[in-house]
Amino acid sequence: MKPISSLLCKAAVSLLLACGPALAVPQENWPVAPKLTELATPYGTLAVSESEYVYEARLKLDDTEIDPPIVGMLSISYAFELPDRQAALVAINSGNDSCPVSYRWVVLRAEGYQVSPAFGSCSEQIQVSADGRTLTLKTPSRTSPGRVDTYVFDGKTVKPAGERRDRRK
Repeated sequence: MKPISSLLCKAAVSLLLACGPALAVPQENWPVAPKLTELATPYGTLAVSESEYVYEARLKLDDTEIDPPIVGMLSISYAFELPDRQAALVAINSGNDSCPVSYRWVVLRAEGYQVSPAFGSCSEQIQVSADGRTLTLKTPSRTSPGRVDTYVFDGKTVKPAGERRDRRK
């Protein structure tokens, strides 16, 4: 597996170096997530459309709006090349002060795409990694300061790490 572009590759390398224990991670150790507005893939170009209103940009695949719609102040934060697919993490800021940002995975394949439900702990500070077909996002916990929330995406569902089940059993 390898990130899509050299920018994403550099971000992933620094991300992997910065990853540590999931508890008590100081705020200053979080890497700055890339903020792309366009991502070319073998399955089409994922792009943030422009809007005259700050929180009304829309995510499109080859000039067609993604369904379900992803709307807000958007950026493509990370992308990973996986076997027979590409996955992109989209940061969504809807202008809500109580929860400024959420995330969605968009998985592109030859036969179409899939969009995960929105998830996250309302923070722009994230660490993202890929292991096989599993994508992981870590972010400071909103409810427990000094702790980290971990979200795992298996290509079908996003679950907090505490709900993750070992498939070998």
